[in-house]
Amino acid sequence: MKTRENLARKIVFVVLFILALAWGYPVFMILINSLKGDTFISTNSVFELPNSGSFVGLKNYTNALGSKGFAAAFGYSLIITVTSDVLILICTSMCAWYITRVKGVLSKLCYALFVFSMVVPFQMLMFTLSSTADRLDLDTPFNICIIYLGFGAGLAVFMFTGFMKSIPLEIEEAAMIDGCNPLQTFFQIVLPILKPTLISVAILETMWLWNDYLLPYLVLDRKKYMTIPILIQYFRGSYGHVEMGPMMACIMMTVLPIIILYICLQKYIIKGVIAGAVKG
Repeated sequence: MKTRENLARKIVFVVLFILALAWGYPVFMILINSLKGDTFISTNSVFELPNSGSFVGLKNYTNALGSKGFAAAFGYSLIITVTSDVLILICTSMCAWYITRVKGVLSKLCYALFVFSMVVPFQMLMFTLSSTADRLDLDTPFNICIIYLGFGAGLAVFMFTGFMKSIPLEIEEAAMIDGCNPLQTFFQIVLPILKPTLISVAILETMWLWNDYLLPYLVLDRKKYMTIPILIQYFRGSYGHVEMGPMMACIMMTVLPIIILYICLQKYIIKGVIAGAVKG
């Protein structure tokens, strides 16, 4: 029996290792090509490791950092990610608290609508959303967080609700007896208990917000505002020439922070998902 279990574990390990290599290979290709000159990226040398002829060091990275619009695009991406993340975490955790503690038809209907929103394709809404954002002046990096709240609420409410059901009601009742109002009870008692799921949702939402291309492309005024994913598409030199080296470097600088964040905090994602799934 133990022999079969060990064999099964080894097979699973090998399969997962192969999948990890398959997922990591594109990132590795971007990394090695970000160290080459443009000529070698556009030819058959794209799959070769940098050598004495193709290696340009950090030149592509310095060109990407010094390119027009990179600093502004990085700033806009950071503003959108931070504001949207904070708004999603606060609003959805409070909503999940209401759904869990207030038993009724309205709370059940709200939960069903949030879960349903997770399966609605973005393509069904994008054209209507674009015109609506223009009319409501939501087409700036400072206001787009309201739109992101709507799209990110489904998963966040689902995860928060699952974990919220495991919190004993007696803790909140004791806080009420001690004189806490609902807001004090939530922020001083409930929110600290939500830490595992809070971190999990924050990481998942951050990866989505930072890498999102389609929503900012449709909503933002690209003559004034560009995020990093949009800037990469317009990474062109004179006469429309695509600067492949700086583009690869820009992609690498965009992807690397999220990869590091995920690797460092992946244990919290697993804990948060398991807590919400098992205890809910």
